[in-house]
Amino acid sequence: MAEKSDLHKAAVTAVRDFMGCSSDETLLVISDENKRNIGLALHEAGKNICSESYYLEMKSRRVNGEEPPEAVAYMMTRVDVVLCPTTYSLTHTKAKQEAVKHGVRVGTMPGITEDTLIRCLSADYKQIIDLSNKVAKRLEDCATIRVTTKLGTELFMAVRGRQVFVSTGVLRKIGESGNIPSGEVYLSPWEGRTEGKVVVDGSIAGIGLLSEPVVFNVKNGYAIKITGKNESKLLSAMLARVGHEARNIAEFGIGTNYKAQITGDILEDEKALGTIHIALGNNASMGGKVSVPIHIDCIIKNPNVYADEELIMEDGKLLFV
Repeated sequence: MAEKSDLHKAAVTAVRDFMGCSSDETLLVISDENKRNIGLALHEAGKNICSESYYLEMKSRRVNGEEPPEAVAYMMTRVDVVLCPTTYSLTHTKAKQEAVKHGVRVGTMPGITEDTLIRCLSADYKQIIDLSNKVAKRLEDCATIRVTTKLGTELFMAVRGRQVFVSTGVLRKIGESGNIPSGEVYLSPWEGRTEGKVVVDGSIAGIGLLSEPVVFNVKNGYAIKITGKNESKLLSAMLARVGHEARNIAEFGIGTNYKAQITGDILEDEKALGTIHIALGNNASMGGKVSVPIHIDCIIKNPNVYADEELIMEDGKLLFV
């Protein structure tokens, strides 16, 4: 358990420095029974920084991307800033998208732990911004991305024309949204045009650290076959609850946070420098066409990444920075 003073300091940093809250703004903190301590710490920080701070606790959702209750979604549109330290992610929900349309700044913190909050918010965010922008520039106007690993990943993605998103965790402008903490560059490959094989050896959202790799074959943009032992069965069950569209290859992302580690907490894991992640399910929040109540990030360690067949990342090391 983190020291209360360290948690308070990190909460103040999140509200004041990363979200840029001011004394004339209102803050809503949405949490659940599992993340109550963090939620209340952010709420207390908000009371000292904002004109008003509200704390709203709901039941934990069941999977990443599941919508919050209607009343919660409504409240998200009625304030200036929303912070969401929740067990499962609200990042890829219609509720978040609607709040953003109203000009609300939304910082989502799925699966956040006290240790992650304290460690990752101590990073030099200017350094993360600089690296993230360099990665994004390298991916812009890229037609194809290919990923390989020593364990057998061989994945080809068509991405020309898809928007490249930069997530730094610094959300100070009207209508900005993203994860806190953050540090990633991501995009959504074209639906139906990803092919190959993915060997996941880091962690999986909603499951945690893997005891052994989980493998899925991809055809026409969908994970058609998932193999492995215990964790693969868990992943298959999560997808089955939603249906075929949950198997959509929704996202390719590169971690850019030098403080982040692979801990089993997907919020932090997908930001770890030296990793990439492939997500299944919803991509509507990043310009895609698949809108389902699930988004599952899968972390791959030490990848080789080719942009238009030029090697830009080798064994997890970026070659152009």
